[in-house]
Amino acid sequence: MTAIDNHAMLGADEHIRPSEANARDFFELLKPRVMSLVVFTAFAGLLLAPGTINPVLGFIAILCVAVGAGASGALNMWYDADIDAVMTRTARRPIPSGRIQPNEALAFGLTLSTFSVAILGLAINWFAAGLLAFTIFFYAVVYTMWLKRSTPQNIVIGGASGAFPPMIGWACVTGGVSLDSVILFLIIFLWTPAHFWALALFKMRDYGSVGIPMMPNVAGERSTKHQIVAYAVATAVVGVAPTMTGLVGWAYGIFAALLGAIFVLCSISVWRMADGDEKMVPAKRMFAYSVFYLFAIFSGLIASHYGAVFSAFAGALS
Repeated sequence: MTAIDNHAMLGADEHIRPSEANARDFFELLKPRVMSLVVFTAFAGLLLAPGTINPVLGFIAILCVAVGAGASGALNMWYDADIDAVMTRTARRPIPSGRIQPNEALAFGLTLSTFSVAILGLAINWFAAGLLAFTIFFYAVVYTMWLKRSTPQNIVIGGASGAFPPMIGWACVTGGVSLDSVILFLIIFLWTPAHFWALALFKMRDYGSVGIPMMPNVAGERSTKHQIVAYAVATAVVGVAPTMTGLVGWAYGIFAALLGAIFVLCSISVWRMADGDEKMVPAKRMFAYSVFYLFAIFSGLIASHYGAVFSAFAGALS
């Protein structure tokens, strides 16, 4: 059975089967793991931005970003229900498993998108709201509906959608963007291909079964490994850049350099891995470390920034 056949069956089923969805199913539709990363990096952007924001407004801003990210996930699952039904990694998601009907997921995603953007605009500022709207559009339409099924560069270009949250957080405080917020964007943007292609290497059969042109399936494992190393190096370099602009101190720079060196070493282990290796241990290890790397980098940025603020405050009191 092809992905198209599955999509047709899903579309037919929604007219004859009542919904079996509960609150947990709708929460799963929001892609909570992805949402947690989006929320954390947006929160980092909000904290690192110059200036202050009322804590209540800051909470509303992050909540809107979280809801917007979840809306993107729901729209992605709605459109990708046909291929999700075929891939082992996604077959138990709410729509292909039949717990949520496609029309419910679409309505849910569109409603959350509208409310998250409107509330962010009304409560915070319309520049940040515009960035959030563009991020939702980029992920749901540009990446999901166009790039994902048409080019092996899908995750490179589409990765921008996951890189905007710290810029949104920054814009919530400042009403605009700056070089530092662009660097925060670049850290995630350059990190995404190395992170996702490590996953794609050990999920090649899944992507191949539904015709998604992931880099390993189109360019081959060897070319993908070369590119993973290149993006890992670029990520490690940009990861240190906030020290160069003065956003944070040298303690962060040393910390980021160590994290980046390990990231590059992981990518070299993937590069040295034999093509066709069924165990794919280095790729799995790199995928796991890449998640830790991003959380650690943004945690380090927050700790360094507030460590400097605390030191300045203590110095003023002494």
